[in-house]
Amino acid sequence: MSLENPGDLESPVLAIDPLLDDPKTRIIVCCGSGGVGKTTTAAALGVRAAERGRNCVVLTIDPARRLAQSMGLTELDNTPRPVTDIDESAGGTLHAMMLDMKRTFDEVVLQHSDPERARAILDNPFYQSLSAGFAGTQEYMAMEKLGQLRALDAWDLIIVDTPPSRSALDFLDAPQRLGSFLDGKFIKLLMAPAKVGGRAGMKFLNVGMSMMTGVLSKVMGAHLLGDVQTFIAAMDTMFGGFRKRADATYKLLQAPGTAFLVVAAPERDALREAAYFVERLAAERMPLAGLVLNRVHGSGAPQLTAERALAAAQALEEPRENLVDGGIVDREAGKADIVADGTDDGTDPKTPAEAADDMTIPPEQRLAAGLLRLHAERMRVVARERRTRDRFVSVHPEVPMVDVAALPGDVHDLDGLRSIGERLAGDHPAAA
Repeated sequence: MSLENPGDLESPVLAIDPLLDDPKTRIIVCCGSGGVGKTTTAAALGVRAAERGRNCVVLTIDPARRLAQSMGLTELDNTPRPVTDIDESAGGTLHAMMLDMKRTFDEVVLQHSDPERARAILDNPFYQSLSAGFAGTQEYMAMEKLGQLRALDAWDLIIVDTPPSRSALDFLDAPQRLGSFLDGKFIKLLMAPAKVGGRAGMKFLNVGMSMMTGVLSKVMGAHLLGDVQTFIAAMDTMFGGFRKRADATYKLLQAPGTAFLVVAAPERDALREAAYFVERLAAERMPLAGLVLNRVHGSGAPQLTAERALAAAQALEEPRENLVDGGIVDREAGKADIVADGTDDGTDPKTPAEAADDMTIPPEQRLAAGLLRLHAERMRVVARERRTRDRFVSVHPEVPMVDVAALPGDVHDLDGLRSIGERLAGDHPAAA
């Protein structure tokens, strides 16, 4: 609850620094819908954790590659790279990497199959298509990479920036989706001849599948169908390993030492997605640390409402006649009519230009009116964001939350990430 708005609904405060400092915290997963600042949040957490003494690695899946630029790296790839210019006086270090989905998939194939079978899989056209863009592959490979990093035990804190999916739930659904694909009837049907083997396999294929393969050949093309069957036969021994590792990583996400941070923006769709994710985490018994509300707007003059600001702007924009030293000089009776119709009562008549000058709004008044209108627009944004935020809090009052003030510009270096980290830790007020 902000001090300026005591009527706002309260929620527990999300304490970031204790979470980062706790040696029992080994994995932090930043999740949320696309475009809410997950990558920036993950990077800022990594910088702050490293400079507070943790040996940290940040895994990002952001295709915009802004993380590399912010951390001063020329590139990010599938290998963790040290981030320089980090203050290591507290004993911490920082590495960063970007998930290469296909390379991770290739590494899994090479690690869990013999060289001949691995080459057959890697050269298979269907595998090349699958590893590059099959629905859910990126999310699954993110979990594979998380499991690999945790197994290395080279860092005491892993921060994961989840994929920029259409839905934040895709990250949790990926293992089940891929498992359903591998266990599906279509895959089992294609695997059957390879499992039977030899003449029996050919007999089964010729008798039991002749009609099916004929239909599939027309739909998929005979060449593609052959690629799929070859891929399935080569991958048969690996399917169980995929499911086993997915299950192990899923349990790792449920284990003590893992903390989920749901990242959102103060917008209706983003907070609705965040609410779904909070509920899903609770249903899956996964540890939720809290919600980070990014890009929150505020004002240094909250007592000046939008309505009062607009009224003051309109008053300043009304033309004033005969302004003298900021005041209005009263005319004698009849003077206004004389000036208006141009008749003379013994004084020099005003030209049209002189009369227009008397009606001109001084530049400082126009500037003040413009600033008041900008303030009114900002206060409308603040009010809308608070209503949206309060709606979420009313449904999930138990979820700890931290409001992160919107920055005036983009984050493009370590100082910008440090500034975000300070706001995450509450070192800067949300109303900025």
